[in-house]
Amino acid sequence: MQATQTPQLIVDWTKFDPWRIQPVQHRLGSHHLLQPDQLIELGRRLEVGGLVRTHSDKASAGTPFNDAPSMHPNRRSAEETLGRIREAGAWMSLLNVQTDEIYRKLVDSVIDELRPGIERQDPGVCYRGGWIFVTSPKAVTPFHIDKEHNFIMQVRGTKKLYVWDHRDTEVVSELARDRFHFDHSRELIKWKDEFKQRATVFHLEPGKGAYMPSTSPHMVENDDNPSITVSFTYYTDTTRRNSRLHALHQRMRNAGMSPAPVGSRAARDAVLGSITAVGSGVRDTVARMRSSNARVDTARYAHAQVG
Repeated sequence: MQATQTPQLIVDWTKFDPWRIQPVQHRLGSHHLLQPDQLIELGRRLEVGGLVRTHSDKASAGTPFNDAPSMHPNRRSAEETLGRIREAGAWMSLLNVQTDEIYRKLVDSVIDELRPGIERQDPGVCYRGGWIFVTSPKAVTPFHIDKEHNFIMQVRGTKKLYVWDHRDTEVVSELARDRFHFDHSRELIKWKDEFKQRATVFHLEPGKGAYMPSTSPHMVENDDNPSITVSFTYYTDTTRRNSRLHALHQRMRNAGMSPAPVGSRAARDAVLGSITAVGSGVRDTVARMRSSNARVDTARYAHAQVG
């Protein structure tokens, strides 16, 4: 009889909802690839390709996420920052670690483990990615949203993760979401201190984590300690459909129209979703014909883009 492998992530699949913020647990703390010495080596490799994003601990929740590295630069190399993270006064993200041959195996092992549970409710898992965050005491991840579904796991240290419902238009407006999906702009995503009262707050420590649906606004405050956190992200059929609808709505806004919010009219969304899927499929096919390395959202792995 084949032994059952101990899961790396612990998810209650009987209660899992792909569109609900929820806690999870994990057993990744002792994984050799998530130890400081290995992360220093990874940082060296990724920095060569521009796959390191960093800013100083002067950034705040309200710092524009896209502009944080230029507004509050951390001028140390990845090696120096990671090797002296307690004193570095920095926030650092190792981006798209699945592009690294060694770390791709880690991303695949986790996503492959999660995939059967995810696919039962949210099929079409693709565009998988991995992100490792190494932060100095008191460093902050500014308020922002991302396209991917996200399992975020605390490996070392403690921090507070603030997450808001992806449908909360008081925190991020429908217009801001449309614009984000249209051109990846976060310009209209503005922080207000009173948002904290509306957040789901996770006090993360080693072994604990959270699941955040696509476009869930979030912000992170590191505690008085260095921290290592890892995220595993992916798209599904629904996240890609919603993104296409938001982008279409922005085009409609640019033409002077005022579309109803995505999700408010299921029948209309279904029709428009089918139409946009055909267009997206044609573009992907043409792109693949032109290049085997074409950037398409249905690819197995997320593309290595900084931003």
